[in-house]
Amino acid sequence: MTDHTPTPPAASPTRRQFLGATALAGAAAVLGSAGSAANARTTTRLLPTVSSARVRAPGKSETIRMAVIGTGGMGTGHAHAFMNFAQREMENVQVVALADVCDERRQNCLNACLEKQPGVDVQSTRDYREVLQRDDIHGVLIASPEHWHAQHAIDALTAGKDVYCEKPMTLRLDQAMQVRKAVLDHPEQIFQIGTQMIMLPKYQEARKAIKAGKIGTPIWSQTSYCRNTPSGEWNYYGINPDWKPGENLDWNAWLGHLGPREWDPKVYARWRRYRDFSTGIIGDLLVHVMTPMIFALDAGWPTKVAATATHMVDHDMENHDQINMNVVFETGHTMVVAGSTNNEVGLETMIRGNMANMYLNGRHVDIRPERVYVDDVDREEITCPDIGNDQDQLRLNWLSCMRTREPAASNIDLASKVMVAVDLATRSAWDGHTYTFDPATMQAKQV
Repeated sequence: MTDHTPTPPAASPTRRQFLGATALAGAAAVLGSAGSAANARTTTRLLPTVSSARVRAPGKSETIRMAVIGTGGMGTGHAHAFMNFAQREMENVQVVALADVCDERRQNCLNACLEKQPGVDVQSTRDYREVLQRDDIHGVLIASPEHWHAQHAIDALTAGKDVYCEKPMTLRLDQAMQVRKAVLDHPEQIFQIGTQMIMLPKYQEARKAIKAGKIGTPIWSQTSYCRNTPSGEWNYYGINPDWKPGENLDWNAWLGHLGPREWDPKVYARWRRYRDFSTGIIGDLLVHVMTPMIFALDAGWPTKVAATATHMVDHDMENHDQINMNVVFETGHTMVVAGSTNNEVGLETMIRGNMANMYLNGRHVDIRPERVYVDDVDREEITCPDIGNDQDQLRLNWLSCMRTREPAASNIDLASKVMVAVDLATRSAWDGHTYTFDPATMQAKQV
């Protein structure tokens, strides 16, 4: 296949070292697993360690200059949102660079940027490394497919950029631990994961109430993300017959370490339906509801995970259309999580304590005493403000943290715990075994 990687401009020694290392990583990504579907489910490439570039933290009034890696529907949506902040004078931010292996998707996003940001020069490239070598970019938003999250995040951190990475943080747990190490190795940089429900005030208030002992000991909790998609979940992503690998789309680069494979437009457009490229409901949907619950509970790391999964209606989708999870944490707390793409009636979002129950389905926090504790615990509703679009609030939180250098709301510690639950549940769903995780060694094993 034709090599479409542009030749980078002359670089300083630091840049040259970075580009050399990432070039090797790119080659390893393409050649990595030699197309073995079995290996792709369990093995990921090692990521390079290179010297860190200088962090470009923006000043209080400076224009934040950001790039987007991955300009599909989510990445282009993010670009619109950040440019809207600028148009509404909510933040001083510009989208100045785009990277995507698909010319059509990248051009669509570029057209939007040029229309909304007249006079702003926007770089457009297939090679994300060209974006990362720039010294004038403060932050990078990563909206690439899950199997590229780890490489893009680590390379961006290494290049001295603040990072907003779409959920799930990575495809596999070993990748998550590599990203975790990279974030901890660069404590001066801001790292945010795109799980926006963490911004809902009810979860902040729930955490405070639990710590204050208002429900006693949190025994078990439940949450879900369920919807009904008769046409098949993620089939709504369209396929463009004009996509031509080797001409206007670099299929091998998109595959990365999961290639080489024959061109498959369904995999390219609807990768969440396929086992090798996504954890499906678990990583795409359930991370949204697990993240704020794990934050509110503050129960430590997941230590035991079991999941059952089935194909009930959507038999064409390789990933499951029904998921049920049990996650046990260090404190002994158990979280029950359900996901479906064929029925939209989910579980009530709630946390059960030995003294009272906490209901979180609405905007507020509703605490109701257990019958045997009605004389000791008062029923209480903690009212919470309407913050509007929680995803916009998460985006604004990232921009604010880039200026203040305060930790982001959806941070690496929280994301790492979520990824343990995601990865172990995925393994359990496919092989039927229960898995444990040891926080001391950061290792998982089959029971």
